[in-house]
Amino acid sequence: MHLIMILNALAVAWWLRSSWNQPQASWSLRWGRSLFLFLFPPLLIFMTAIAVLFMGPQGAMGGITGSVSYVVALIYMAFFAILCIKLAFQGWQSVESARKCPLVNLGDKRARLLQTGALFAGQIGFWQPELVVSQGLVQTLSPEHLESVLAHEQGHHYYRDTFWFFWLGWVRSCTAWLPNTEPLWEELLALRELRADGYAALQVDPLVLAESLLLVVSTSPVLSEICCAALGSSGAGDRLEQRIEALLAPPEPIAEAQLQSWHGFLLAFLPLVAVIFHS
Repeated sequence: MHLIMILNALAVAWWLRSSWNQPQASWSLRWGRSLFLFLFPPLLIFMTAIAVLFMGPQGAMGGITGSVSYVVALIYMAFFAILCIKLAFQGWQSVESARKCPLVNLGDKRARLLQTGALFAGQIGFWQPELVVSQGLVQTLSPEHLESVLAHEQGHHYYRDTFWFFWLGWVRSCTAWLPNTEPLWEELLALRELRADGYAALQVDPLVLAESLLLVVSTSPVLSEICCAALGSSGAGDRLEQRIEALLAPPEPIAEAQLQSWHGFLLAFLPLVAVIFHS
């Protein structure tokens, strides 16, 4: 019975991920659907594994022992934990590397100055990230363009993108074998940047921000993307074109996440109900 639970969870997760296609809708609809299809399948698998572990290897449901499914669930949970520790360590290394950079004042903001000629600006850290800019960015951009870049990075700070996308990146690593993991991840990255662009466009000229974006994404990333939210993220190909078009178009309101939008995720906790009826 326990093995059937695991197989059912895997089948539902695979089916949901396979149903995704590139949406052409408003920001809020794209964000809600992409986040659900990205997060719900692994959450369902995770909850199923927890339920199987709680029921133990000596399951009595249907008269079938659950030792095999228990071992499978235990291995999968260990895999989740190891990946989390690995990503956390890599993120810590990124934070420590950023903290070695000297502090500078950029107007009313303080930032870490990265000694490189590449054009880079990003938030580095977890819940309370630090602004990191490169020497090349400060020397190359005009004060107006630099202000637009800092406004974009303030958007990442406001939405706590480094924190939330660390956990989403962990989910990405754990479920790389599911269909559409990479397209959904790229979609969420693009929507994250559109949200930060929208935040900045309320404070600076969108055209100036678009010009800054074209300059910054022309250079390769200089830091790991783990625990990092940078202006140039997801800037290749049609993603860059999409961001430029959004900046030049009339601003689209970006609604805050509503409680009811999370109701669908409660279905992922259904496997835990089986623990109550287990003997």
